[in-house]
Amino acid sequence: MISVRWYGIIILVWFLSGCYALHNNNQNIQIPSPSPALSYTPNLTQSTSAPEKQPSRSLSSTLHPLGTGTLALSTLEPPLSEPITVTVSSWRPPLYPTPWIPSPYDHFLFSRPILANIPSWALADYRYGGVFWKNVVHTGIDIPLPVGSKVYAAGSGRINWSGFGLMSGSYNPDDPYGLAIVIRHDFGYQGQTLYTVYGHLSQSYVTIGQHVEVGEVIGISGATGKVTGPHLHFEVRIGDNSFGRSRNPELWIVPPQGWGILAGRLNDSKGNLIERKKVLIRSLDSAQKYYVHSYGSGPVNSDPYYRENLVIGDLPSGWYRIFIPDLTSQHLDIQIRPGQVSYFTFSLGQGFSDQSPPPLLDDFKTPEASSIPTP
Repeated sequence: MISVRWYGIIILVWFLSGCYALHNNNQNIQIPSPSPALSYTPNLTQSTSAPEKQPSRSLSSTLHPLGTGTLALSTLEPPLSEPITVTVSSWRPPLYPTPWIPSPYDHFLFSRPILANIPSWALADYRYGGVFWKNVVHTGIDIPLPVGSKVYAAGSGRINWSGFGLMSGSYNPDDPYGLAIVIRHDFGYQGQTLYTVYGHLSQSYVTIGQHVEVGEVIGISGATGKVTGPHLHFEVRIGDNSFGRSRNPELWIVPPQGWGILAGRLNDSKGNLIERKKVLIRSLDSAQKYYVHSYGSGPVNSDPYYRENLVIGDLPSGWYRIFIPDLTSQHLDIQIRPGQVSYFTFSLGQGFSDQSPPPLLDDFKTPEASSIPTP
């Protein structure tokens, strides 16, 4: 049984990237402890219209001391195994081993940039693709953190940027990202280099060119840059380290064991994406409510396979009901499977579907260790 107790929500906003400041709600969740990470097998016994996705270990992984796998094979510093989602819990399961590849098209290659005992994750109103002041679209996720919290490398790599001025590429104490760090990772995807961005820090412990391991402390959270309160702005970029090359981090960060991710695509009757629409989600097991907005127009990019325009991560596995009150009186019941992405589409005039996207072209490459670029 799940008992829910909400304390309230404080939402603060960042002008340029749509970063916000502080969110604090709380719920207590009682869930049986999952099996150890490397021996955990998702429960796929419930029927569904969508084809089952079996976890695949096409990349080598090692187990983190707190149950989180890592891409790096060396001994690590502070272990990561972190909380998450729109709802905040006093308990979260450990993460699946990193990398976690539940299907040929998935790429959960990063661990959490904050520790497991910090009960917060991406806020519902400040996810990827959200639109805020003056129609600025958000290119990352905002994680509420008190000033002074440790920030950890989400993957191994070399420091590509450390300081003020990330947006302009040269020193600027008024840069909207504030004090920021960028890691160019040792591993890539589909032959492209991966970067992660950590913004609004109060301190940086790294210098450009320095190599760091996943789980290594790289800085301290703060409220520098264009913010109205303390938080960590986190981005995933692919191809090159530029503002327009971001991807939704919730499709790249490994989920907690036993929990899953929901991705969706909203279309009008002509197949065009429906922007900035609120989607309501309710657990049929616990009655817990969630929401997510479809992406706004701007420098945001859908995954080539899912072609999504909304994602909500860290949902406990089970059955959920999806509503879009502004578009339809219909609803869709969908199963969130542990460690996997569940997918739906909605099209005006046609309604909901929970069919998986069609396979990509034959030349699509499954992630392999050989795709890791030279640092």
